[in-house]
Amino acid sequence: MIRLIKSKQTYFILLFAALVVALFPAPKANAAYTLVWSDEFDGPTINTNNWAFEIGTGSGGWGNNELQYYTNRSDNARIENGNLVIEAKRESYGGMNYTSARLKTQGKKSFKYGRIEARIKLPNGQGLWPAFWTLGADIATVNWPRSGEIDIMEHVNNENNTYGFIHWDANGHVSYGGPSQSFDVTQYHVYSIEWTPSAIKWFVDGVQFREANIANNINSTEEFHKEHFLLLNMAVGGNWPGSPNASTPFPSKMYVDYVRVYQDVANPPGDIVSGGTYKLINPKSGKALDVSGAGTANGTNVQIWTDNGTGAQKWTIYRNANGTYKLINVNSTLALDVEGIGTANGTNVQVWTDSGNAAQTWNITRNADGTYKLINPNSGKALDVASAGTDNGTNVQIWTDNGTDAQKWNLIRVQ
Repeated sequence: MIRLIKSKQTYFILLFAALVVALFPAPKANAAYTLVWSDEFDGPTINTNNWAFEIGTGSGGWGNNELQYYTNRSDNARIENGNLVIEAKRESYGGMNYTSARLKTQGKKSFKYGRIEARIKLPNGQGLWPAFWTLGADIATVNWPRSGEIDIMEHVNNENNTYGFIHWDANGHVSYGGPSQSFDVTQYHVYSIEWTPSAIKWFVDGVQFREANIANNINSTEEFHKEHFLLLNMAVGGNWPGSPNASTPFPSKMYVDYVRVYQDVANPPGDIVSGGTYKLINPKSGKALDVSGAGTANGTNVQIWTDNGTGAQKWTIYRNANGTYKLINVNSTLALDVEGIGTANGTNVQVWTDSGNAAQTWNITRNADGTYKLINPNSGKALDVASAGTDNGTNVQIWTDNGTDAQKWNLIRVQ
């Protein structure tokens, strides 16, 4: 969601960044995209394994002087006929005069690069501000705008176009973006971005209307080379659209048919070789990912232990058809597994018979410092050393992706 520019210095930084992006466009994407995650909204209720609710008014109306109170009530967000419906209402609630909903995948699903799209039908009305967007998964530690933000679709008031923007930090808040072509926003349309290491491109119904160059962190755009989570919301009022008036229809509804994420699975990250055997060393402790007691039974715990080169610390990495990976322990031939297909922070990691289920799939992403993180796509959470411990026998678990050293691994090929 757009934040207003608050200083003359920031304005000139923004202008410079926009000119550089426009004058030096990135190469066109040529990715072999495969669907890696979606929510089709075909269940009876909102899937809380995918979505969490923001509640309340936020600080200063979420930084934009917005006028709504976000709730988790079915009055404001629900599933109807295969659609997620976000409904803004004029009513007194929580000290505000309007209610609406804001859903996010934070702590549940996050993504870096790919095609991200949603099929959405929007309302028109003065003061209405629906959006489909992303924020950096590390926002809780680095704050906005250092988290980065990608606005895939924003619409304000009665305009016959939408907007695509990015926001980031370059010694202050800067942004780049602008409007789409003209069309009827009150009908269903597919809003998408194609996001690669080189560029972010915006589309409506497959027609590109904007492109930002992010290659090699140009203009301090490192915020767009890390995991982001997704958001869907409809704000009421705020700095950009202004306040509703007597003509604004309430209730107003935003219909989301689906959200889908596609990624290029043709190219594995870094130099990982499918079928290669690796040891995984946590750089904070210098210790290896290890099967406790060199065990071979289902449910044997996974821990860190002094690197000793045994089979308990060797893992053969295989690439799955959908671009995720499984890790098979050489000694036991069992797979690295999230206990009970759990999704909660602190869920134990163990070894278990290779079954190919969601508990045993991992996205492997290279960090800027050359280490890797392993994200379980079922939970959206990272392979993590409990309490950032460094002692032999410290447990390994899943935890919200936070970019700390407890979630970093050096992958060293041994054969």
